[in-house]
Amino acid sequence: MGPDRPGAEGDCSVMDWVFDAPLWVVGPGLALGLVGISLAGLFAVRARVLPRLRISGEDSHFVGPMVHSVMVFYGLVLALIAVNVFETYSESAQIVSNEASAVAALYRDASTYPEPPRSALQSSLRDYLAYVIHEAWPIQRTGHVPAGGVEKMNAFQAQLAAFEPATEGQRIIHAETWRAYNMAIHARRERLDRVETGLPGVMWLVVLLGAAIALSASFFFHVEDARLHAILVALLATFIACVIFVVLAMDHPFRGDLGIPPASYQLIYDQLMKR
Repeated sequence: MGPDRPGAEGDCSVMDWVFDAPLWVVGPGLALGLVGISLAGLFAVRARVLPRLRISGEDSHFVGPMVHSVMVFYGLVLALIAVNVFETYSESAQIVSNEASAVAALYRDASTYPEPPRSALQSSLRDYLAYVIHEAWPIQRTGHVPAGGVEKMNAFQAQLAAFEPATEGQRIIHAETWRAYNMAIHARRERLDRVETGLPGVMWLVVLLGAAIALSASFFFHVEDARLHAILVALLATFIACVIFVVLAMDHPFRGDLGIPPASYQLIYDQLMKR
């Protein structure tokens, strides 16, 4: 089992403050910001650009399909990104559940060992789970990989390797314990690999640039009533902001208000290890 990457190191993303901010701030802020920018752009285009282009009502027969094409392509890209982010979030939650289940099975297998190995093995697992809940998880929520768990799992592995089965029944239980241990290590490694998972910067560039292009395309309609035009653009900007907000909220599975909680570990610790 290789060592964890240190949690205090690593490059900080420019968007770190967005992922760590409360959702009740990010959501309305994103919507208001996008609507404000869209309306400012709309009135600037209507005042300075549209008069020079001499757009008439007949031109809308060409502008309409063009804007529709832009919206369809952007909506498709944004939908695929949103689905991918949700699948990553769901898979990360399943990995957490798998690790917790493997630790629970490992704890029950350890309960069949004779003393003193039994108490030593179970104590090591309790210490590991307490570390994950109270120390590792807060580090994960900052987007860093915790490093302390590797020592605790190494200590458990050393205790497990030191036990010599004396009977056939103990050999079977010992083999099953090693299997559960390997499952826990595998799930743990997958969880740590997901801590820094997120959309690459180029994908966020596509999302934001696509939103700017889609909203800008809606400015070039010949609408007599500027208020009606502003309402439609504001509604479009609000809808796009809502979808971007969903992607933003679930992009990093362990960060922010929607970050996966350590509830699976806490349940096992409370119901199994405190008895």
